[in-house]
Amino acid sequence: MQAIKPVPLLEWRGIFHRAALLPFMVQKKASRASSKRKSKAKPKSKLWWLLSQVTVLAAVVAVGWVVWLDIQVLREFSGKKWSVPARVYARPMELYPGAAISPDMLARELLVLGYREVKTPSRAGQFKKSGSQVHLISRPFRFWDGDESARELNVRFDGDRIAALFDPASRSNTSLARLDPALIGSIYPSHGEDRILVRLDQVPEALVSALIATEDRRFYDHWGVDPKSIGRALVANVRAGGVAQGGSTITQQLVKNFFLDSRRTLVRKANEAIMSLLLELHFSKEEILEAYLNEIYLGQDGARSIHGFGLAAWYWFQTPLEELALHEIALLVGMVKGPSYYNPRRAPERALKRRNLVLQLMADGSPAWAEEVESAKSQPLDIVERSVIGTSRHPAFIQLVRQQLQRDYRSQDLESEGLRIYTTFDPLVQRAAEQAVRERLTQLEQERNLAIGSLQTAGVFATTETAEVLAVVGGRDPRASGFNRALMAKRPIGSLVKPAVVAAALAGPEGYTLASLVNDEPVTVPLPGGREWQPKNYGERYWGKVPAYEILVHSLNAATVDLGMTIGVPAVVAQLRQLGLSEDPEPFPSLLLGALELSPLQVAGLYQPLAAGGYQRPLSAIREVRDAVGAPLQRYPLDVKQAMATPVAALLNWNMQQTVERGTARALSWLMPESAGLAGKTGTTNDLRDSWFAGFGSNMLGVVWVGRDDNEPAGLTGASGAMRVWADTMKSVALEPIVTGLPNGAEWHAIKPETGALADGCADTTRVPFMSNRLPLEQDACMQKDAPGFLKKIFNWLE
Repeated sequence: MQAIKPVPLLEWRGIFHRAALLPFMVQKKASRASSKRKSKAKPKSKLWWLLSQVTVLAAVVAVGWVVWLDIQVLREFSGKKWSVPARVYARPMELYPGAAISPDMLARELLVLGYREVKTPSRAGQFKKSGSQVHLISRPFRFWDGDESARELNVRFDGDRIAALFDPASRSNTSLARLDPALIGSIYPSHGEDRILVRLDQVPEALVSALIATEDRRFYDHWGVDPKSIGRALVANVRAGGVAQGGSTITQQLVKNFFLDSRRTLVRKANEAIMSLLLELHFSKEEILEAYLNEIYLGQDGARSIHGFGLAAWYWFQTPLEELALHEIALLVGMVKGPSYYNPRRAPERALKRRNLVLQLMADGSPAWAEEVESAKSQPLDIVERSVIGTSRHPAFIQLVRQQLQRDYRSQDLESEGLRIYTTFDPLVQRAAEQAVRERLTQLEQERNLAIGSLQTAGVFATTETAEVLAVVGGRDPRASGFNRALMAKRPIGSLVKPAVVAAALAGPEGYTLASLVNDEPVTVPLPGGREWQPKNYGERYWGKVPAYEILVHSLNAATVDLGMTIGVPAVVAQLRQLGLSEDPEPFPSLLLGALELSPLQVAGLYQPLAAGGYQRPLSAIREVRDAVGAPLQRYPLDVKQAMATPVAALLNWNMQQTVERGTARALSWLMPESAGLAGKTGTTNDLRDSWFAGFGSNMLGVVWVGRDDNEPAGLTGASGAMRVWADTMKSVALEPIVTGLPNGAEWHAIKPETGALADGCADTTRVPFMSNRLPLEQDACMQKDAPGFLKKIFNWLE
């Protein structure tokens, strides 16, 4: 907004200085005149002299006060008017042939974005779903890598995948399209004001017409204060038997909201009138109207106040301002008079009556609106039940974004500079996780006769290769802000540590393979001070000598301790650090069974390299940050390092797939009928206090914790609690199975499970992956018996 050049401050100071000297100059002149007339005239009355002095002084004070108000108006209104919160956007959905997106998934995404389902799409923000086809017109959007204009698309599906994208404008298929990302929240300052700034040229003509017809018919004719409007409002209110119109001009309302408080005193009203005149003196009607559209208060969302029509359109209708229909515009204008009193969610009948009054005032003021007004009066309110925009919708994810941003930006910048933050958030994954939590926790409490509401949960879901966080659940109530268990609740991770123990053994100098035999028998570990530690298997069932891969499959505590104490606890600590753990845990033997307190976010960070071929990337929720006008500030490139050899990661992937197929996570086969090719690990702590599950496919991983905030036993194992929430989430999203096959440096061989010996070509064997440079030294006798003649000679010579 460009201001007209104001009167220079130095000139105002000169005026104020001369005004202040005025009483002394008058007094001096009167004194001289009096001395000349002493002998000729009688002295004037002292009362008249006193009144003249008071009048002059009052005039000086009044002039000074007007000057002071003018300085305030210029200083506050000429520069940056508002602290604009940072806007946080979700990831844009990408559409391309072969994408694992069904018609229902696309329709849900469009509804989240505020698109409207219509019979025939005719403008941006509309769509139609018909069988295996979705016809839509996307919105224009400024992405981090360039602007994208609105596009009409026919999306055709083959089952649960996109088959083709047809562009009617070019009458040809296209290979890629992006939808505008959902605005999922904002980072606003402590005073709680939130707004989306709009320019006057972006505002629908109907909004300006409705606003002027209702609030200030003579807006373009007065100088800030309009006596005629005050008189007309008085007559209208008498006729209506109540307050139907206000007497304040738009300029006065802006001054009251922008500069003053809401106290109803004569002094405040006088200041309001003077400042309104001054505002009109220095600024154009267009500048005043644009500021009004951005300043006006239009609702409350918890601690966040909704200011301006730009944000109000999203808050009440989940639609951009420029896409609002006439009846929706009229409702917002009607709420200007009292957003709480005319709240359409709490008082729909009152709001409807007020909306129709605004429509009628439009028709009365301009017959050109008459036909549209009659049609608009018959429309429902059409507000959304709950707004999807704001920090109140996804506070756990917004908190993660803010935590990562604070490494590079001051809180003041995040709260006031209008930054645009493009994140990795996936609304569909978040919705699936929230629904799983809502339904499954109540079911678990009912099955185990637990008090409803006693269980809590947290979860983190991310991509495997890029480590982008897709969804975060901070607790049972996903809308509750405050304690974010996904980030803050550090609990013992139990058996989730076991893949790190096996990985350290496979990579260590001891020569362990997945076929190496370990002892799963009662074990006693001596501790300093003559103490002893005697870990037990779940259910105190022991398996004897078993191949190392059974450690993860059946989550064998005794075998884990046997393996871990052989390679040394420091080797496990080193492996955890390579996987991304930021601090060295105490190298106590109990670490081997998960005596390590981590948050779900930290656990997800440890499992990401396991799911990504051994390559570790810090989990990130941000893709790019831009300033208020779209200029790039910072990108967040991938920071990749190798946490373990790729063959070791492949061996662990197979091992955890076995856990899902026949081990502690085998219940996934009926929780998720398409669980083949998934990998996972259950985790349970002492007295069943913590239930964990970490699992992944080829494209996505998730970590879920279920337990109680008071640390009392929840009565749930990893499989009976957290794994069910994980499964309910993943079966609703496009989770891809792990690609079969081994990388270079790994190969398949058959073994005899009871001995761990190589048994290629023999009967009653198990197929196990090995690193090519680390195979079992022992060959089963059947290999020697069935081997060709020259191999028999070699085996005999080796014996």
